[in-house]
Amino acid sequence: MSSAKQLDELQLDELDSPIGRLTLVADAEGRLRLLGWHEGHERMERALSARSSGAKLALRRVDNPYGLSAALRAYFAGELDAIDALPVHGEGTPFQRRVWQALREIPCGQTWSYSQLARHIGNPAAVRAVGLANGANPIGIVVPCHRVIGADGTLTGYGGGLERKRWLLQHERAQSARQLPLSASPTW
Repeated sequence: MSSAKQLDELQLDELDSPIGRLTLVADAEGRLRLLGWHEGHERMERALSARSSGAKLALRRVDNPYGLSAALRAYFAGELDAIDALPVHGEGTPFQRRVWQALREIPCGQTWSYSQLARHIGNPAAVRAVGLANGANPIGIVVPCHRVIGADGTLTGYGGGLERKRWLLQHERAQSARQLPLSASPTW
């Protein structure tokens, strides 16, 4: 048996959005592994190294791997649900993965506080830990950490910057409001 470490081939693409250039990384199973802003590319490289679990990484540039880039473009064009079912695989602790899964349960166009998120995962005392897990999210936008705000309703930290967080929330609220029946009113 060979002692060589397994080669983990990942596919990388970059795409423009209305609020900056994004870099995404997908694995061979078509799962989104990383998604972040291009100017944070060094952070992405560190994340890849940390998540490689000893495997050798091979990054290959691919246009629109597994349709992921097209889905993100559709989201930015107003088709908010285009990213809802994208497969993701963020490596982290079991607690982090539980928080990241819960982030995907926040309805588009809405926000939750860190304490609401902690209660949602059944651990109301873990507000700080939830905040740390939210900040460690490797798959921005699709795992919508931007939908988490302070208990007083203020925008709090976001790896892409608060202006991008504000834009994403406004984009989702505007598009969600267009999709509401005329008799419904938004809940934000």
